[in-house]
Amino acid sequence: MSFLDCSYLLDNHRAQELFEEIEDLEIYDPHTHADVEEIVENEGWDDIWEVEAETDHYVWELMRKRGVEEKLITGSANNKKKWFALTEVFPKFASNPTYEWVHLDLKRRFGIEETISGDTAETIWEETKSILAKESYKPQQLLNEMNVEVLCSTDDPTMELQYHERAPEEVEGTKILPTWRPDKFMKIEKDSWKSDVEDLGRETGEDVSSLQGFLDALKETHSYFDKIGCLASDHGVVRGITRQVGESRAAEIYRKGFEEPAKLTDEELVDFKSFLLMFFGKLNSETGWVTQLHIGAVRNYRDELYRELGPDSGGDVGTQEVDFTGNLKYFLNKFDGELDIVLYYLDPGDLPSVATLSRAFPNVSIGAPWWFNDSPHGIENQLEYMATVDLLANHPGMVSDSRKLISYGSRIEVFRRSLANTLGKMVERGQMPEDVALELANEVALQRKKELFGFGKGN
Repeated sequence: MSFLDCSYLLDNHRAQELFEEIEDLEIYDPHTHADVEEIVENEGWDDIWEVEAETDHYVWELMRKRGVEEKLITGSANNKKKWFALTEVFPKFASNPTYEWVHLDLKRRFGIEETISGDTAETIWEETKSILAKESYKPQQLLNEMNVEVLCSTDDPTMELQYHERAPEEVEGTKILPTWRPDKFMKIEKDSWKSDVEDLGRETGEDVSSLQGFLDALKETHSYFDKIGCLASDHGVVRGITRQVGESRAAEIYRKGFEEPAKLTDEELVDFKSFLLMFFGKLNSETGWVTQLHIGAVRNYRDELYRELGPDSGGDVGTQEVDFTGNLKYFLNKFDGELDIVLYYLDPGDLPSVATLSRAFPNVSIGAPWWFNDSPHGIENQLEYMATVDLLANHPGMVSDSRKLISYGSRIEVFRRSLANTLGKMVERGQMPEDVALELANEVALQRKKELFGFGKGN
């Protein structure tokens, strides 16, 4: 088997046959970090660094790990110097999925077969720069070439969504929908929380000096997103503790957050976040949105990096301190049968707990392998375990979770190959007939996702 050849990730001929059936299916991507302005304006990019590494903290972390200076990663150096610095260390990325993803991008999007190294840096730089200048390599054209039918961005509730409103008229072939992500309004312990809430009040015209005004303002943004076609909310929480909290208790904590934030106790923080998460669930149940919970990421853990570069710079880590079963019991039972819920876990050790929760609640699904799990190894581990504990047919499929448009196709391809390989091994072992495996492959690659998120229904 050669590097990234037609048998890439496929261990037997059954897997190859299954992949051939699903590889060209259209892409519906419910969770991206798409730059919608970039897509609508459709101006394109100048160079390979811009499309492959300028926004990708996966790449940044590995460059730092190999001793590359920060000025050649996120700093003042020009893009060509950054690209050359990346190519010098790129061969050392081998075995990490980033090595495969970037090479897949080169192969699929640019038709370049050379592997990345210091020796090929100049050739790849010049060849891709010439290709990116073509009209066919603008964002909208690439989305069509990758067969992306629908993508959902990730959006702050106070965003005006003007580019989402323009998209139906100005973007052909790909439907772009917003996703409501109110994380910052839960973080009452943050120094920026009060000013964020005041901004919310100004944007909505609501008096946010009281909890009721705050909730009314959030509901107003939720309604606005719904009118633009939003189908899901997304919530990044560390532990996701939920319990019954009365409105008077939440109102007192809210007042304290405005007036005496330094005096907030750990118990009050948990109660406030639990109250809001339940409120968000209620809003979603009324509009029929899917509720996505990304649980277990400890943000901005590396202090120096956060001080120098801010959030989303590669300083986040996972934690083993999440008790999915205990923390989510109140939430899952409160919305049993009333709300579609997708659980994303960061620590692979949490998969058994999440799988049993999904098995117990028909309205709960295990989310795509997330972040440190979205490698071929992590994907197959999840699919194989889910198939034995829950139902593989209920898997909601892959999301790119990507901050760079050019990688949407590569991320989905790796998942579909891993899915085909998982099913192919089961066929070879006599666990299911091939026609049933083909039905499952189509279900997980596309159909289940369309059904769960309601893509195409009045949007």
